Amino acid sequence: MLLKKLSARDRESVWHPLTQHKLHSEMLGIEKAKGVYLYDMDGNSYIDAISSWYTCVYGHCNNYILERVGEQMKKLDQVVFSGFTHRPAVELAEALLDILPSNQSKIFFSDNGSTATEIGIKMALQYHFNAGNQRPVLLAFEDAFHGDTFGSMSVSGLSVYNGPFEQWMMEVERIPVPTDDNIETVSENLIQRLSRGDVAGFIFEPLVQGAAAMKMHKAEHLDRILKTCKTYGTITIADEVMTGFGKTGKNFASDHLTISPDIICMSKALTAGLMPMAATSCSQEIYDAFYSDQITKGLFHGHTYTANPLACTAALAGIELLKSDEIQEQIENITRSHNLFDQKICSNPYVESTRQRGIIYALDLKVKSDRYGKFRDQLYNFFMSKGVFLRPLGNTVYIHAPYVIKEEELSKVYAVIEEAIDLID
Repeated sequence: MLLKKLSARDRESVWHPLTQHKLHSEMLGIEKAKGVYLYDMDGNSYIDAISSWYTCVYGHCNNYILERVGEQMKKLDQVVFSGFTHRPAVELAEALLDILPSNQSKIFFSDNGSTATEIGIKMALQYHFNAGNQRPVLLAFEDAFHGDTFGSMSVSGLSVYNGPFEQWMMEVERIPVPTDDNIETVSENLIQRLSRGDVAGFIFEPLVQGAAAMKMHKAEHLDRILKTCKTYGTITIADEVMTGFGKTGKNFASDHLTISPDIICMSKALTAGLMPMAATSCSQEIYDAFYSDQITKGLFHGHTYTANPLACTAALAGIELLKSDEIQEQIENITRSHNLFDQKICSNPYVESTRQRGIIYALDLKVKSDRYGKFRDQLYNFFMSKGVFLRPLGNTVYIHAPYVIKEEELSKVYAVIEEAIDLID
């Protein structure tokens, strides 16, 4: 009864993201969350097997993080970050630089994944502008997704998000995601394209393209592309919004590479899902291009809640958990469990393909389905009816569970996926 009342009130006043409300008018009211579980207003529980869009990796309402933020709330809640600084921001910047690739030197704070990539794009474009060069073109992968603000949307390649706005976008060219079959061609074409000297930056999701249904590529192929970009002075921007903070088995997906990006964008798990925040890091070379006696060469980008002290404190606590032996062991356990599940499920006649990188696991079913089509909705509803929150992308089912998930809870996720596959006719 409570659920129905809230849903009715929601319909009257709320516009939800990624939703066609005429087709999906009912929203499930979530009352609370703890650990790996979400609880609706009728008391039903659901294993959050995607960490609420890859954010709550240490579990919902983690006591350690809550206590740290609670202490900070009594000292400093919010302060302008232009002209002021504060301990949580400085300590977070230092903590991030300690776990980021060694070439990263400065941290620029913002609010969410889209703004993190937006800032990275602006850094790349203005880097060349400050040097007196005209490089108006950006390079991105096919099927990329980097956010919903105009710069980040411009470099994204999924028309379901971008269709109505394409005539107003920035100048962006796309290259295929590298594979064993196409890497030679991709490399040759890239050299020819970059030799024209008008490409400012290349933005990419390292190793895993999340919104493209967890499409994955190899580190050695990406390294080859990055090496070419550096040869031709093209700034490389790693969008680690989804992959950052342990998801791929290392602190960042960029840690699997031998060539480090010039700029790295972070959000989602940065604050462990407690509150919105993002960060864009860069090398000293990038920062130095803005360091000038000319005020106009500065990066004039700012957000009201930049480096919010509470968000910084949550992020600091999250990094401490990430570095703990317990969480590192859990990441290894989940990775191992996915491997075992994959060995079991990959031969299923209804499974077309599978892939894994760290705790990220995905499988494609041999069923045609639009990204937000009927079959996808049927899968989603089945999973929820079994007490598991999974959010399929078309015919792709993926797992992105919190690091604190227990073996029996992960086994239930696997079992529910198998049960759903068995119902395919």
